[in-house]
Amino acid sequence: MSRHRLLALLLVTVMIAASALWLDLRHFLRTPLQLPSEAVVYDLKPGAGVIRLAADLVAAGWLDNERYLIAYARWQGLEKKLKAGRYLLRSGMTPPALLDEMTRGAVMQYSLTLPEGIRFRDMLALLAAVEVVEKRLQGQTDAAIMAAIGHPGEAPEGRFYPDTYRFPAGFTDIGFLTRAYDNMSRVLAEEWAGRAAGLPYQSAYEALIMASVIEKETGRADERARIAGVFVRRLQRGMRLQSDPTVIYGLGERYKGRLRSRDLRQKTAYNTYRIKGLPKTPIAMPGRDAIHAALHPDA
Repeated sequence: MSRHRLLALLLVTVMIAASALWLDLRHFLRTPLQLPSEAVVYDLKPGAGVIRLAADLVAAGWLDNERYLIAYARWQGLEKKLKAGRYLLRSGMTPPALLDEMTRGAVMQYSLTLPEGIRFRDMLALLAAVEVVEKRLQGQTDAAIMAAIGHPGEAPEGRFYPDTYRFPAGFTDIGFLTRAYDNMSRVLAEEWAGRAAGLPYQSAYEALIMASVIEKETGRADERARIAGVFVRRLQRGMRLQSDPTVIYGLGERYKGRLRSRDLRQKTAYNTYRIKGLPKTPIAMPGRDAIHAALHPDA
């Protein structure tokens, strides 16, 4: 066999092998992961790359060829772009789709809803019950918690906005509270900027206190502005608010489900049957509607 014919034969052989390799790779890229169920959870650890990912997938039996995954990631320049986190691997997901989610950081999202009218201590209990949240504040005093989120010296009640919050696994309770605090600050600032004229509040914080009382007085949207009007007129005339929810808040654990006449006579910083003006802090977390009503009461 001549040298030219041998080279031609070798070239054809290489081309056939390359074609077969390409077809095999294409098949690999189009074949979904071999998951044991509709969806499984996978944690990509911080610092882990495509080699660790491929090894884990093969060890779990979800992937046949780790070399192809590594080669494809390097070819696409994704090798060092994977983001750590918890991912949901779904039935039908192909290797390229998996790498795309991991480079975008499309980690699993969890949610926690803070209902309108909830108290600070109850919010902390809800947050503590979410297993995927990293707990850094458990056992801390209210003062320490507020200092940890950057607002030392502030009372926590009413400072956090009731809403549904989404977050990844490993999100800290500090981060969660900071987000809820910032949301309340933003909403309160927006509503305060558009407030009606002639209101008896010296600050946005006083409006927040009033909003919390309105929130606890009624859950009906059509009643909030009317109740706000009643309370605002009482403040303007120097009258006492006489709001049962404030008395209940002031009683704390002593409240057993029914207000007694002696409870109304007991003087606390929250018993608006005994004190003039607003309680010293909010008594719950008001939503935007209650804040709006406090700042736009019925005449």
